[in-house]
Amino acid sequence: MTNPIATEWNESAGSHTKIAYAGLALREIVSKELDPYFQISYNDHISQVEDFLGNQSILTLPEIILLEVDEQGECFDLIEGLKGNPLFSGLIIVLLSLSNDKSLKLDAMRLKVHDFYIYPFSISDLRERLNFLVKFKLIKPKLIEISKEVDIKYSMPAGKRFMDLFISGLMILFLSPVMLAVVIAIKLGSKGPVIYKSKRVGTGYKIFDFYKFRSMRTDADKMLVELSTQNQYANEDGGTKAAFVKIKDDPRVTKLGKFLRNSSLDELPQLFNILLGDMSLVGNRPLPVYEAEMLTSNEWSMRFLGPAGLTGLWQITKRGKADMSERERKKLDNFYAQNYSFWLDWKILIRTVPAVFQKEKV
Repeated sequence: MTNPIATEWNESAGSHTKIAYAGLALREIVSKELDPYFQISYNDHISQVEDFLGNQSILTLPEIILLEVDEQGECFDLIEGLKGNPLFSGLIIVLLSLSNDKSLKLDAMRLKVHDFYIYPFSISDLRERLNFLVKFKLIKPKLIEISKEVDIKYSMPAGKRFMDLFISGLMILFLSPVMLAVVIAIKLGSKGPVIYKSKRVGTGYKIFDFYKFRSMRTDADKMLVELSTQNQYANEDGGTKAAFVKIKDDPRVTKLGKFLRNSSLDELPQLFNILLGDMSLVGNRPLPVYEAEMLTSNEWSMRFLGPAGLTGLWQITKRGKADMSERERKKLDNFYAQNYSFWLDWKILIRTVPAVFQKEKV
């Protein structure tokens, strides 16, 4: 058995976490690593898990369902049934497979299971992942509730707000011919809306509509499921890690979209977010809702106590360098939230100009 991974949640969360397991092929391998850390109820077949869950009360339900993918596809039938039952809406579902069959991954993604592992994989990585899901997926606070409970609220300084209005207004005025040209180019290049709108989380966990020029095909969301199962776009570990990863060299991006992204022209509509007060010129980048929900622990919630921004510290510090980790970005965000000032904003704005023209690889 490998040594425990030194993470905050690995020491305490696992021993109280209940798992319902189904399958025989990987049971011995999995049990050696997971038994010391979780309360696991083992079942030989999928049908036994269904019976097991039917005999549980709300207080005794397991937090995680860990299933080996069977040849008959009974695991997918079980998942469909669980998804349709409100009683099981909070269950974390993870699949383990001996086969690298593309169709299995597609079925798993359509059913929105939490993860899909293909053997051989690192059991310690699986243990870490299960603890992560319990901490950040199962018991995550709702963002709306968090926004009401924030003890320290960010108040935009009058000087910073004036600078935002003045500079963003001038930029919109002088760049309007460029934005018009981009609008025409997008319209001529592909069908669909010119502006891409998504929900983002900014200051104090406030959710707002975030604007960008569209750089992807209109069927990008549908393509995501297909691309995630193709080797050239999946992770480089041959399936040893979780299958749901970010797409590398994303083919959903249009030719014009690549130019817009590399030149940062796709970000120009965010000038209107600044005018509306959703964002500032300088701050921490607003995050997608699913990502913000992962950052509700005390360690990372600090970043939301500063303004959401068009540019910030991490963009000018290591933009374009592949060695920028997510943890480094978050540390920079926390630093800015604690130390932002009028002069720091100007330093970041000045250094943003050359950073815009660096090719982003992160």
